[in-house]
Amino acid sequence: MATLSAPSNHSPNEDAEALRKAFEGWGTDEKTVITILGHRNSNQIQQIRKAYEGIYNEDLIKRLESEIKGDFEKAVYRWILEPAERDAVLANVAIKSGKNYNVIVEISAVLSPEELLNVRRAYVKRYKHSLEEDLAAHTSGHLRQLLVGLVTAFRYVGDEINPKLAQTEAGILHESVKEKKGSHEEAIRILTTRSKTQLIATFNRYRETHGTSITKKLLDEGSDEFQKALYTTIRSFNDHVKYYEKVVRDAIKKVGTDEDALTRVIVSRAQHDLKVISDVYYKRNSVLLEHVVAKETSGDYKKFLLTLLGKEE
Repeated sequence: MATLSAPSNHSPNEDAEALRKAFEGWGTDEKTVITILGHRNSNQIQQIRKAYEGIYNEDLIKRLESEIKGDFEKAVYRWILEPAERDAVLANVAIKSGKNYNVIVEISAVLSPEELLNVRRAYVKRYKHSLEEDLAAHTSGHLRQLLVGLVTAFRYVGDEINPKLAQTEAGILHESVKEKKGSHEEAIRILTTRSKTQLIATFNRYRETHGTSITKKLLDEGSDEFQKALYTTIRSFNDHVKYYEKVVRDAIKKVGTDEDALTRVIVSRAQHDLKVISDVYYKRNSVLLEHVVAKETSGDYKKFLLTLLGKEE
């Protein structure tokens, strides 16, 4: 369930004109920017961008970048990009920083095969290299094999599973991932080629056999980037809602909120399942997500995130 509240009868031209008016005069009318862009879905925003450029011969994104700043600007920028373009930007930032390959895993595990293909197309168009080319250039070893395999997969989408295969591959994952005795290549092969439903069947069989989830105590202080990516891959495929809840929880728990992670989840899931993620957050933490966001953020950034959460101030 989405949290975004968007009208069905908006006028792209009227929205473009209202935004232009918000940019004129002394200072920007941020309230109008939030009211319009925070209540439009992706298709409507692309219509506004097109209308704005057609009327004023100016790129709306570039104008916004000159009008607003900081975390607010970053959140609005990521919100008004087309979803595939936004994910391409997030992937590029993750690769160039070399710090957060979780973003690559999220994109690969949560999106449909067609959506992932669209991200790869958007990446090539924007950066003039392929996503897998940049990943391969910035990683090595098993981490490279896993990430390149994830972004280049085009998986079967459906309910068909092979129970016998799930049992066999649960055993392979136990040896490789938990016992660290088997072949990492085999674990990578399974995680980068099987359908989501087949992987979930494998993870469930693992739990039935071993009495615990495969990710339990998988990480420790000595875990390397490959092991962290492996953990994120399994969590994202197994239950992406619980995974995103943990991303938000960790972002807020940090000394100094991790605004990038918080923005990423709210912006990328507001049109999909942010309401479900919020509900899981409440059950896990006994506090409403919007209350925590209101406490941990400030200014127009706070107002914009709360708008996307469906909670006006």
